[in-house]
Amino acid sequence: MALLRVVDRDGNEHEIDGNTGFTLMENLRDLDYGVGAVCGGMCACATCHVYVDAEWAGKLPAAQSDERDLLQDLSTRRENSRLSCQVKFTPELAGLKVTIAEDE
Repeated sequence: MALLRVVDRDGNEHEIDGNTGFTLMENLRDLDYGVGAVCGGMCACATCHVYVDAEWAGKLPAAQSDERDLLQDLSTRRENSRLSCQVKFTPELAGLKVTIAEDE
């Protein structure tokens, strides 16, 4: 377990105990204020879209081509956008802060 800071769509910040070894999406999908995760983590729908806090963006592995392609189609995409299903939550990411993106 490690600290994961999540800003919901109303701007409220929550601190949760995230399961390391799981993806961000797996940590966020069951929260009342979490992500949709319609495709279950198959990188096929972008309903797990989050914005990664600027101080953490460079610490994540680069997005692969399938993730980049899905993000390109989003009107809510930002430079710090990621699909949470594609980011493994590791102990090194303890304290990570993400904001749940607006619905498309």
